[in-house]
Amino acid sequence: MSGDLPLNINIKEPRWDQGTFMGRAQHFFMVTDPRNVLLSSEVLEDARVTVENYRLGVVKPGLTEDALWRAKYIYDSAFHPDTGEKMLLVGRMSAQVPMNMTITGCMLTFYRTTPAVVFWQWVNQSFNAVVNYTNRSGDAPITVNQLGAAYVSATTGAVVTALSLKALTKHLPAIISRFVPFAAVAAANCINIPFMRQRELKCGIPVTDAEGKRLGESTNAAQQAIVQVVVSRIGMAVPAMAIPPVIMNALEKKAFLKRFPVLNAPLQVGLVGFCLVFATPLCCALFPQKSSMKVSSLEPELQESIRQSNPHISTVYFNKGL
Repeated sequence: MSGDLPLNINIKEPRWDQGTFMGRAQHFFMVTDPRNVLLSSEVLEDARVTVENYRLGVVKPGLTEDALWRAKYIYDSAFHPDTGEKMLLVGRMSAQVPMNMTITGCMLTFYRTTPAVVFWQWVNQSFNAVVNYTNRSGDAPITVNQLGAAYVSATTGAVVTALSLKALTKHLPAIISRFVPFAAVAAANCINIPFMRQRELKCGIPVTDAEGKRLGESTNAAQQAIVQVVVSRIGMAVPAMAIPPVIMNALEKKAFLKRFPVLNAPLQVGLVGFCLVFATPLCCALFPQKSSMKVSSLEPELQESIRQSNPHISTVYFNKGL
């Protein structure tokens, strides 16, 4: 059944040009849309069936191009691009804004005592561990032992970093102390992401040609992918963790917040949420999701393998993860 919709729409790629920052930004505004978290299992399954059937040349009667792209982005928001498995709800990119605004808002509000710093850093890094695992690149499984070791190492590193920074800023102005959570999160991302994706660093991630044909696994590609994700995550945290502290530091001196201190946390969460709505997709867009690397930058053995079987290929592609 061909339907009225042409079968040559390339839904393997995003709707917008990924060679430009604006095209990637439009793509990620769709991928990180918080409203996708509220979609039912039935809607997700319908989107999956629509996308997979279209790839097989089967089109639902009455399906329009806009509806096809909508199904494609619903599908992308919930299913892993390499494995096709439905991702954990809290680990999906569409859950980033509501989850991060709550956790980050609380980190910025409750930063004065050591137990509060430990608790919220632990919560944040636990959430990050779920996100990093859910959005890992490649299709190789990770064992429970590997996952547990990575989680403990990353979370311990994050908490130690936060407490060390808190101690260093004890005698500095109050406004400086407000930036401890940001510095801790930035440092922790450099620990958490490589630890949670350590299997990729050991075994590599799939690299393909421009048409998606698998050429092998590369640890060099994994290193580039993880560096790009770390930079994006730190960039994502900058507006949400740098702007609200300045605003809240000024507001807390006003009579209104002194009279109603209970509004501190909701205001902080709201400010963080506003920043994240824009920072999340814009920082995800810093690098193409389908990243690339010159064959000459791959491991020597893989270079040789590709040159023997595909001598015309000079660039390979891989999913960098999120």
